Amino acid sequence: MNAGHICQRRVIMVRPTDDLVKASQLMREEHIGYLVVVEPTLQEGGWVPVGVLTDRDIVVSVVAREADPRMLRVGDVMTQKPVTVLAEDSIADALGEMRRIGVRRLPVLGDGGVIAGVISLDDVLNAIAQDMGNAAAAINRERAIETALRP
Repeated sequence: MNAGHICQRRVIMVRPTDDLVKASQLMREEHIGYLVVVEPTLQEGGWVPVGVLTDRDIVVSVVAREADPRMLRVGDVMTQKPVTVLAEDSIADALGEMRRIGVRRLPVLGDGGVIAGVISLDDVLNAIAQDMGNAAAAINRERAIETALRP
């Protein structure tokens, strides 16, 4: 299993030139705290991540500094050059990158470096939990078969 298998494919994206207030409203409407900031590629319909915008970015860069959010664009606040993982990267590699830079989410890139999804700690934990459940079920099944064969 790799990052591409467990990532969320529905990615909420904004452009660097988008209004920061509208981006914040989008976060509220979608009940998320993370937007991938993209630019179009030469490929038809492809988008390349150039940054990420988190609710924390807005608090630290705007609210805490008492800046006027109506005067700002996404590109003024976003974290530029986001760390990404490839869809074929292992879950362990994605988790290692999250730990290395201290984040809970990473953009996942597909062919040509275009955005393919977002992987989060929740996605990783769900995959681990599912694997552990499958392992427990295998052990229980083995025990049941052994009991039936050798009463």
